[in-house]
Amino acid sequence: MSSNFDKFQKRRLISSYFSVVLSVFLVLFLLGVLGLFIINSKKLADDFKEKIAMTVFFKNEANDSIIKAFDSELKRAPFALSYVYVTKEKAAKEHTDIIGEDFLTFLGENPLLNSYDIHLKADYVERDSITKIESRLRQNTMIEDIVYDKQLVNLVNDNIKKVSMWILIISGFLTIIAVLLINSSLRLSIHSNRFIIKTMQMVGATKSFIRKPFVMRSVKLGMLGAVLAIIALIGLLFYVETNFPGLGILEDKALIGLVLLAVFGLGVLITWVSTHFATQRFLNLRTDDLY
Repeated sequence: MSSNFDKFQKRRLISSYFSVVLSVFLVLFLLGVLGLFIINSKKLADDFKEKIAMTVFFKNEANDSIIKAFDSELKRAPFALSYVYVTKEKAAKEHTDIIGEDFLTFLGENPLLNSYDIHLKADYVERDSITKIESRLRQNTMIEDIVYDKQLVNLVNDNIKKVSMWILIISGFLTIIAVLLINSSLRLSIHSNRFIIKTMQMVGATKSFIRKPFVMRSVKLGMLGAVLAIIALIGLLFYVETNFPGLGILEDKALIGLVLLAVFGLGVLITWVSTHFATQRFLNLRTDDLY
């Protein structure tokens, strides 16, 4: 009979350990995924912003010296990421290739203008910044027109702000859930040892002495859950990199390492804090309240 009871207790203990490790693993994996998404969301947003082109058209009167002067100005400009000079002849050829017909034969002349396709740095693809750049460029009297998708610029920036706000809300929500879930699992694990805790206290053991083995065990379980979460996150990173190489998700290795380190640190911190307060609760209970 005693042997069966011991086996039952052992199975229940292993089950509680497994519950703690699984809780830590799932919560930290989700937080890690969110962390990786946050550090890559700015990169994705910046890449999208930098694909929005600003086209500067020059008047037909603009000669080579004016074009070269503008080229030199762009080289010094802090806002220019890259730029390409497109002659009216090249533009006509591109239009012909797109529509499949030589429109010049119908018109008899080339109505297109020489232009520069400018890709701005992501930090300058903002409503106010891009308006200032446009105003600055329009001071050149040889510029006929400046064209870019204003609605797209506004839409991108508005959506980025909304996404950032929701990421912040979800991060806070997941962190609270993480603490509550791991704390609940640890309290259930310690609850089965409440009589041992009270017995040790009654024979004169100090609170820190009683708490230490439970904290150490929980921290080890937290470290195990964190390591499993890190392995899963690394696997996810390589999967995404293999199947979506264009995202360049592994480029910023320093930030990725920081996220993985934070996952490990959270595993240790949350289990330590939760165990500390869980054991403190049973230490403060009267013997009659244990039943």
